[in-house]
Amino acid sequence: MSALLEVNDLKVAYGSILAVKGLSLTVNEGEIVTLIGSNGAGKSTTLRTISGLLKPKAGTITFMGERIEGRPGHEIVARGLCQSPEGRRIFPRMSVRENLDLGAFLRNDKVAIEADRERVLDLFPRLRERYEQKGGTMSGGEQQMLAVARAMMGAPKLLLLDEPSMGLAPVLVDMIFETIVKIREQGITILLIEQNAAAALDVADRAYVLESGLIKMSGNATDLAKDEAVTKAYLGG
Repeated sequence: MSALLEVNDLKVAYGSILAVKGLSLTVNEGEIVTLIGSNGAGKSTTLRTISGLLKPKAGTITFMGERIEGRPGHEIVARGLCQSPEGRRIFPRMSVRENLDLGAFLRNDKVAIEADRERVLDLFPRLRERYEQKGGTMSGGEQQMLAVARAMMGAPKLLLLDEPSMGLAPVLVDMIFETIVKIREQGITILLIEQNAAAALDVADRAYVLESGLIKMSGNATDLAKDEAVTKAYLGG
């Protein structure tokens, strides 16, 4: 298995406060890898740094064999690394169609864009029903589907998902995780950040446990789901 993403000794600071304190992780092609941890552990900061929204203080980020740390976000998206952000961040005054168009704004391969649009609408039939509806008038679950679909319109080789189940009803949480598995079946590698550790470990191949900006544990997701310390801290055991 070849490494698609390698993060090595990453340090990220907000002013004088170090939020990520020397984090290293690898995502291999074809995997679902999850990063779990409590609120404030540095999960979103890590993802935002990988996708170019934050500049690291130190460390390297290598994507498909090339160093990308500190590069602008649009360059990173163009290389095939797309993020569905925490809190959805869809454009509320734009329709589903317009939000999806924006997801593909760096592409000019019209035929492939249309094929991807059909693919995401097949994946999320609800979005097909709401196609001309403004994003802001949809339910939280529909907005989450749109955020993921919009990221997929960038033709990602690696999809970063930041808290996709946050604030959703349990039935929708199950649906989002089923869809994550389907996305991987379509050949897209996934790095998933999730507070719902049980659901994340259930779909992931490997997992990293982040505490106060440091990786405390890592390994096979099935093994970590059975680990006593992980169960106690994150799975309500």
